[in-house]
Amino acid sequence: MDKQPRELLLVDGYNIINAWPELGDEIKKVNLQSARDKLIDIMADYSASMGISVIVVFDAHQVDKNRRTNYTINGVDVVFTKESETADHYIEKVVDAIGREEKVRVATSDWIEQQIVMGRGASRISARELYAEVKHLKTARQIMEKNQSKLKETLADIIDPKLRECLENIKDSGE
Repeated sequence: MDKQPRELLLVDGYNIINAWPELGDEIKKVNLQSARDKLIDIMADYSASMGISVIVVFDAHQVDKNRRTNYTINGVDVVFTKESETADHYIEKVVDAIGREEKVRVATSDWIEQQIVMGRGASRISARELYAEVKHLKTARQIMEKNQSKLKETLADIIDPKLRECLENIKDSGE
């Protein structure tokens, strides 16, 4: 029996933050940490909705850090690269390791990075395309929640008032 390959989305964190309107605005209003947190929350929701693994990678190459930092927030793996390592380089290493065995997509609008990862077995999704997918999921969820609440309504809640009155009269006359 063939094992279904897992699906993995690698996200170039700062590339996405700079490309998405509300995240870029977040940087201007508050700070970079707030924008990172917001992106991680969005990706956690996306991961749960799509049933895929997500790794968000942030550059730390301008920081005095000899070690890479990894942690998990709400099911999303978050990576801060080590000193002198870019997010692109980290993503390329992951794609090299599993890109031909697993279903891997890389979210970035960096054209050169897209070409590199596609050549190594991954597919690419631009920041704009990922943004559209996230917005579509949010809209679909809102519609589903609205429909769920309608299903909880009773017949008396949705029936024509005149018909309801007529039925109540029939019920009352039968007692």
